[in-house]
Amino acid sequence: MKTKFYFAAIMIVGLIGVSGAQAPNPECNTNLSIFVEHAKVKNYDAAYTPWKMVYDQCPTLNWATFAYGERILKDKIKKSSGAEKDGFIKDLLALYEASPKTFPKKAKLAPNIIDVVMLKRENDMISDEEIYSELGRAFKEDEPNFKDPRALYLYFSTLVDLNKAGKKDLQEVFDVYDEVTDKITVENEKLTAKIAELLPKEEAGTLTAKEKKILSAANTNSGSFGKIEGSIDAKLGPLADCSNLIPLYEKTFEQNKDNVKWVKRAVGLMFNKECTDDPMFSKMVEVQAQLDPSADAYVYLGTLKMKNGDTSGALADFDKALELETDGKKKSKIAYKVAVTNRRKGSNATANKYAQKAIAANPANGRAYLLIAGLYANSANQCGSTTFEKRAIYWRAADMARKAGRVDPSIGSSANKAVSSYNERAPSKEMIFEAGMAGKTVSFSCWVGGSVKVPNL
Repeated sequence: MKTKFYFAAIMIVGLIGVSGAQAPNPECNTNLSIFVEHAKVKNYDAAYTPWKMVYDQCPTLNWATFAYGERILKDKIKKSSGAEKDGFIKDLLALYEASPKTFPKKAKLAPNIIDVVMLKRENDMISDEEIYSELGRAFKEDEPNFKDPRALYLYFSTLVDLNKAGKKDLQEVFDVYDEVTDKITVENEKLTAKIAELLPKEEAGTLTAKEKKILSAANTNSGSFGKIEGSIDAKLGPLADCSNLIPLYEKTFEQNKDNVKWVKRAVGLMFNKECTDDPMFSKMVEVQAQLDPSADAYVYLGTLKMKNGDTSGALADFDKALELETDGKKKSKIAYKVAVTNRRKGSNATANKYAQKAIAANPANGRAYLLIAGLYANSANQCGSTTFEKRAIYWRAADMARKAGRVDPSIGSSANKAVSSYNERAPSKEMIFEAGMAGKTVSFSCWVGGSVKVPNL
């Protein structure tokens, strides 16, 4: 029995990865097998002693010593107090420090720094200045591996707190906001691309067990990024009001007007925060168009023309923007921006047209689906001759909002709220019964077009 136990454990360790060094102590391999088997079933108390022996005497034997060592020590910290707890915290910090030196290919810089910062923060061992400095180092030196949503929020949140304390200026807050939100977008796009790939198979019932796990993880992680993005926007709050943005950009424009990166970020933030009525927006859009006559620049130029009543000129610029962009995801973002601009002007049909283009360029653009849902809902009074027909449009809006959350779980919370709101405004069971419409079809003669089937009672 003991032979079978050790053999099984050794096979498990082999799956984790092997070391390039030999164990100086013949007991290391045996203890490695023992602690891995215990740690696998979360029996960390039993795993501790054999793990400690391997960690102390042959740390280079296998990555499992560090992978499971973290879990073992975290369990010890959770179950201890006082000086004993302090000792285990010190041991875990030492493990974090040693892991990238011992296994540089396994222990990446950013996750390692994040682990250290989080542990110190949980135990009141680090200041806000140190948190921001260390997470900033991780983000700048190893951005591809900085994927922890909690750490992204902490990085930005701490900066905002330092700004409120007068220790960091507002421009730095906006710069980091752009960097962090860009990172969230990049990571979420990877997840939604995987979701878009697997959704048809899920609907057809052909997902493998492995694909089900992948889809579940992608949905969960996308949702986490969505929550963090919302928290980051909430943390930025009034700092990004036009009353703060405009004076800051007026003050720093001259020194940055030749910096295309600064100009593009400033224009983008002013657009997103609806500061487009201020002359400063027009001024910087013109500069961006000169420095970088790209697709985005034409979106902003079109926005200005629309504000001045030149609708045909605006639409020409919007189409030029889409023509210039060849990347599907970027084209989708541009089309979405154009849709938002037209929605703000009350041009629902045109907004819908560009939102549909956004979806065509990137079927995982959940925000475009959600925008269309809102356009449908806002057009209820135009889409029927009876109260029942007008309220029936909310079923279509709910379906579109539901699709938004399905293709992009990062906006799942907003999508679910929209679905509930639209369903509440749709005809009730009593209305369906009184109108005798159960199971029938309602067609829409307004710009929305199409039809919807009334639910059966």
